[in-house]
Amino acid sequence: MTKAIRFHETGGPEVLKLETVDVGEPGPGQVRVRHTGIAVNFIDIYFRIGRYPAPLPSGLGSDAVGVVEAVGPGVTFLAEGDRVGYMLGPLGAYSEARVMPAEVLIKIPDGISDSTASTLIMKGLTAQYLFRQVYPLKAGDTILYHAAAGGVGLIACQWARALGVTMIGTVGSDEKAAIAKAHGCAHVINYNKESFVERVKEITDGKGVPVVYDSVGKDTLMGSLDCLQKRGTLVSNGTSSGPVIVDTTLLAVKGSIWLTRPAMVDYALPRHNMLAMADELFDLVLRGEIKSEPSQTFALADAAQAHSALESRQTTGATVLIP
Repeated sequence: MTKAIRFHETGGPEVLKLETVDVGEPGPGQVRVRHTGIAVNFIDIYFRIGRYPAPLPSGLGSDAVGVVEAVGPGVTFLAEGDRVGYMLGPLGAYSEARVMPAEVLIKIPDGISDSTASTLIMKGLTAQYLFRQVYPLKAGDTILYHAAAGGVGLIACQWARALGVTMIGTVGSDEKAAIAKAHGCAHVINYNKESFVERVKEITDGKGVPVVYDSVGKDTLMGSLDCLQKRGTLVSNGTSSGPVIVDTTLLAVKGSIWLTRPAMVDYALPRHNMLAMADELFDLVLRGEIKSEPSQTFALADAAQAHSALESRQTTGATVLIP
């Protein structure tokens, strides 16, 4: 038996309950993982409030690191004691231990601590597919990235710097601006003090940018479109302020804009894609180009508090639950 967070109805953070569950032994193609760190991501909130449906009652979370403690039949590429992380598979990462499909597990290399890895699996690989696959960036590009001081944002700041990309980032406070700047964001805009559209036009001499990465959604949609060059690309990679609803005619009016709403699963699978993404990420970490540690930690039992902090935009960087 072990402890896990479950929710029996959708709603606010208070629906998250710590319960005792039976983990069991791994079956064919499975392993049992004892967690050492569990990442809290905004997508977890979408499941909790019902924006993304889940069969109830349900576990929560899809991003964690830990140690393999049992291996099921047919699994040959993992062994007891291996350090692993994952970001795909069924919901249920908010737990002390769980059985997982072996095919979604990624070995964590020596030289990267569990603490660092707990911030990297979903967030670092999100930065990878946004910057290297959805809209492949190259040295000399200038981009606009919303929520630059968030969990993905701080990794994105460093990745942009490593690529020779000029990143313009938006944040909601001067404190967050300083953090994003320290992580490599070239220009940081506090949207509570100035218009990010006007600043982007000023920074780019009126040209705008070829791509905007927008995880905020409804509140920033029109401004993001106004920052784009003709035939630019809006990457809608989140909706923390509400869903994005776009009349396609608007995309033409704004300059024949390309709009994409990418999903990790479509870039990370099949498995060899995920492993190649992880190799690129881990290489940057081992070379010191990307440094990442949890900015906030909560006990597993305090998952509701972690959700409240994330939703109220009180957090910077990565938030991690400790079992």
